[in-house]
Amino acid sequence: MTPPDPAEAAHVLVVGAGPVGLLLAGDLRLHGVRVTLVDRLAAPMTESRASQLNARTMELLDQRGLLEAFGELTHEPLSHFGGQSFRADGGGSRYTGNWKVPQFRTEAVLGDRARALGVDLHREHELHDLTVRDEGVVAAFRTPDGPRTLQAAYVVGCDGADSTVRRLAGLDLDGNAATRELLRADIAGVDVPAYRFERFVRGFATSARRPDGVTRVMVHAFGRLPGGRTGPPPFDEISAVWEEVTGHSIASASASWTDAFDDGCVQATCYRRGRVLIAGDAAHAHMPVGGQALNLGLQDAANLAWKLAAQVYGRAPAGLLDSYHTERHPVGRRVLENVRAQGLLLFGGAGTEPVRRVLAELLAEPGARALLDSMVSGLDVRYDVGAGDAPLLGERLPDIDLTVGGEPTTATRLLGDGRGVLLTLTRDGRRTPAGPVREAARGRADRVRLVDGASPADLGGATALLVRPDGHVVWTDRAQTSLHHALDRWFGAAATVPRV
Repeated sequence: MTPPDPAEAAHVLVVGAGPVGLLLAGDLRLHGVRVTLVDRLAAPMTESRASQLNARTMELLDQRGLLEAFGELTHEPLSHFGGQSFRADGGGSRYTGNWKVPQFRTEAVLGDRARALGVDLHREHELHDLTVRDEGVVAAFRTPDGPRTLQAAYVVGCDGADSTVRRLAGLDLDGNAATRELLRADIAGVDVPAYRFERFVRGFATSARRPDGVTRVMVHAFGRLPGGRTGPPPFDEISAVWEEVTGHSIASASASWTDAFDDGCVQATCYRRGRVLIAGDAAHAHMPVGGQALNLGLQDAANLAWKLAAQVYGRAPAGLLDSYHTERHPVGRRVLENVRAQGLLLFGGAGTEPVRRVLAELLAEPGARALLDSMVSGLDVRYDVGAGDAPLLGERLPDIDLTVGGEPTTATRLLGDGRGVLLTLTRDGRRTPAGPVREAARGRADRVRLVDGASPADLGGATALLVRPDGHVVWTDRAQTSLHHALDRWFGAAATVPRV
């Protein structure tokens, strides 16, 4: 995809070079958009922090051809809801369950990709002012070399829960204030009993040992309130609380990372205000139960990038960029709701025990396991794509095996170049006539890839599907709207009007 003349090019400024900002910046570059990425830190972080990727995020990384760069990942087939463990049932993904990887490794892989694609990264840039004009945005930064001003057509804040972009843009937050503080650390040099979301008389504790010998511990003493911290807690404080709750000492351990967080749940009331957008923790912040915070943010980026690229190039149909908020805000709200529910189960008093016992009985049923698994893994997201209620519409394209041109592949990998896919399938000898499908798609080769394939999978009876770059199905030959309408709605007008 050829970008416009640099002298005239629209330009996106991404603030925050964590995983969300890196994925977004890389995806924008994949579409040819000129991107400047800035971060206040002098170097990438080296802490493990968010340490697992869920099934939907793994699909998105596979789509981009990035999984090999991670090396060997540890698979955790068990999931949990509020501390009640269950075996993940799959949800139609080959990446069912959770995959253990420290955040610094995720950032390294996404950073390598962003640089290879030509993202312009500047560190030690602290944003302090933002001016929005009709023609674009002017951002002012403090740097070691003095003040610096950057201009862009759009700015996206991926700068965390205390987002400066969100504050300067006047985007409001709504939600629940924190009522509990939790402590966590990565430690080595001591054997820690394996606690999987254990409730003790005085609190809650969990521990998990990684293949490299490092153990992640997390603890909450009942009644411990959030404090006005200005930095990470000392390890001796975490050690004291751990012993108070569990009766076991970890005082002799060495800690490579410590952290304090709380159970506050807040969400921006709007993810876009004109030329300013937010994603990840800047848009929603909550207790990181099951790694949902990181994964939710990465999935925000995947939804936003192709839409913003279309806007930059002036080919976005009406309302496309606004659909980022209308689609992702309800997803974020639902995650916050399940996190609040899990907080009650994890930290509630004796009155929650009957609820925990009922939930344990429900999780013995496959249907209940599948429901919660799809919820916490991000596999159940279904957008309103305005095409009726036919099977698959608005859902992610299932991660099925395909044969294309005589070669095996997967549905996920069809989307690797950033374009949408118009897929026609042979199944049980049936195929939607390819001629009319190809004719409808004429003039959009830069946005939609035509693929003829074969698969034994049943895709709700469909033999032709239109899939957006983020992997969600927006039309099938069983939909109530025409393919022409769906192509116009999601990919804009054709360069040459198709013959009827």
